Amino acid sequence: MSRAALKRLLAPRSIALVGGAWADAVAAASRSIHYTGEIWRVHPKRSSSPGTHYFRSVDELPGAPDATFIAAPNVEVPNIAAALARRGAGGFVCFAAGFSETATAEGQRLTDDLGASAGDLPFFGPNCYGFINFFDGAALWPDQVVGGRRERGVALICQSGTIALNLLFNERSLPIGYVLTVGNQTRLAVEDLIELLCEDDRITAFGLYVEGIKDAARFARAVEKARAARKPIAIVKAGRTEAAARTARSHTGSLAGADAVFDSFCRQAGLARCDSLATLCETLKVLHAGGPLPGRRVLVMGASGGDMAMTADASRDLGLEFPPIPDASATRLREILTDRVHLSNPFDFHTHAWFDRPALRSMFCVAQRSGFDAVGFMIDCPPAAKADPASYVAVIEEFIAAFPGAPTRGAIISSLPESLSADMREKCLEAGIIPLQGQRQALEALDLAAAIGEVWATGDRVELRAPRHRDHFSQHPGNNLLSSHQGTSLEDRTLAEHEGKAALAAFGVRVPRARVVSPRDAADAAATVGFPVVIKAASAALEHKSDVGGVVMDVRTSADAKSAAERLSRLSDTLLVEEMVADGVAEILIGMTVDPQFGQVLVLGAGGVLTELLRDTVTLLPPFTAAAIKAALMKLAVGKLLTGYRGRPPADIAALVETALACTRYAQANVDTLLELDINPVIVRPAGRGAVAVDALIRLAQEH
Repeated sequence: MSRAALKRLLAPRSIALVGGAWADAVAAASRSIHYTGEIWRVHPKRSSSPGTHYFRSVDELPGAPDATFIAAPNVEVPNIAAALARRGAGGFVCFAAGFSETATAEGQRLTDDLGASAGDLPFFGPNCYGFINFFDGAALWPDQVVGGRRERGVALICQSGTIALNLLFNERSLPIGYVLTVGNQTRLAVEDLIELLCEDDRITAFGLYVEGIKDAARFARAVEKARAARKPIAIVKAGRTEAAARTARSHTGSLAGADAVFDSFCRQAGLARCDSLATLCETLKVLHAGGPLPGRRVLVMGASGGDMAMTADASRDLGLEFPPIPDASATRLREILTDRVHLSNPFDFHTHAWFDRPALRSMFCVAQRSGFDAVGFMIDCPPAAKADPASYVAVIEEFIAAFPGAPTRGAIISSLPESLSADMREKCLEAGIIPLQGQRQALEALDLAAAIGEVWATGDRVELRAPRHRDHFSQHPGNNLLSSHQGTSLEDRTLAEHEGKAALAAFGVRVPRARVVSPRDAADAAATVGFPVVIKAASAALEHKSDVGGVVMDVRTSADAKSAAERLSRLSDTLLVEEMVADGVAEILIGMTVDPQFGQVLVLGAGGVLTELLRDTVTLLPPFTAAAIKAALMKLAVGKLLTGYRGRPPADIAALVETALACTRYAQANVDTLLELDINPVIVRPAGRGAVAVDALIRLAQEH
């Protein structure tokens, strides 16, 4: 696929419209955006008129179109694509549906035919709404165009045409330069467009709506390229599922669902993952007006104690920080506002200076130069058609007038989305002020922009550590066989617990002293290991021994060991006798699993009986570092236990981190065969006494 052809497609000087009513809509969209190039209509039956000439086929066109919109029956599309390829066209939009999205053999056949017929031509779709280029004035778009020409703006890339329309219809003054829909992503995927458009200096940021990533490795490279070009990305990803856990048989697999892995990728790669289109719009406005925030230190101010109280409440689960106003600034603010105003953050400055414009400007000047990463002025204006907003507008104008030269980012925040007029939003944008609409969405946007800034500042990168040919494997539901489309048959094998522990110990995981014996030798083995001990059924077929009574804890005498061995012999003819670790401060789960798209991931969480009860976990992608693992552990609710909680001793966090790193080393060494690794729990002992993996499950794929 030629990059030059893709550029022709996005900024065409000639457009061919193939089809009837839907092609008529594209012609209307082209007129509304004042497209100045050639428009050629193609229809096999329509009669020409003085205003519109119809060609019977692509072969009759007077030249090779730079861009073509195909709204013909799906069975005709491959032949039309082939004709465009013969003519040397730039590319096309396949509006027609009924391809791979139908999940039918016929749909897949048509998709394959389309790909082959198009040759190297770039194309959007199938099942795609098209695109609008507000920079160059082109619209291959079968609907209304809302918006005008732009010199700078964000690029919206959406899998859904309806979502793209929703964003296009926004009343939030989001500066949009491109709207691009990708449909089935048969040829052009989200990552292709990011890679190409990174080179466009007019684009300030990317906004994505995706339901699935076509190629995770290429997507990761495109994200990295956008970061290198200083073009931040905000994304909404729908379809939160547990698809990656369907075949999981460990706690790790069930906890590291597809959505948790994607969330971790966004967090580590520096993407702002938004939960709603409203937050996406607000975040993109922040990113458009100056890029990511350098930090999370925010001052929010307003003339209402209620607004400030709600700001604090609405931010309670975000990472924003509201530090006190520095002493020097506080002194100056007291001089301006007198002692009638209590200084705090969020900052209620009351209405004492509401009509004193010089005092307002002085106050805003001080606030905007007090060392915060962002300063937001919260205000809702009355609608001009029903009331007089003059005094509100005047206060906003003073905030804007105080801004030039300020080292911070300035924002106007309305608690309700509709309480900030279009005129005022545009005035703010022209001045470099961010007009944010909706209190919660505004705060989320600032938080997400700061999260991107933090990742960019560290220089950290995400690595994908995927098995070779992992995309060729699929799990057969209900059995333990994997199949390869290349013809290789693989068996899913679970190591016995003592085998798994031995394998991990070779990479640095500390495990209990233990013996593997027959039931008749269990008492002697217990005495050798040293009481108290734990005795377990050691069969590899028993993956969750506790569920079937396959574990006897706190065995303290030879008589008790004999009795336990007799009971366990009904489950297994081999027993594992190991030391019992009795001085644990916390029980932690450490696991590795393989996400179908992003490869190996590390899961850390509450272990033991709390694993399923709390579901308190965090997921990490490579590279795995001691600092990243420690930071992740501290995010857990059970992380408080590790630092000493209510008089309990602090845990050996360093040993726990090293245990996790040892697991990642084992996983990397076995990247092509490891399916799941689950240590649950690691018993973390008091500081200086280590961490011990007292249970381990390892599942491997091997040729059968």
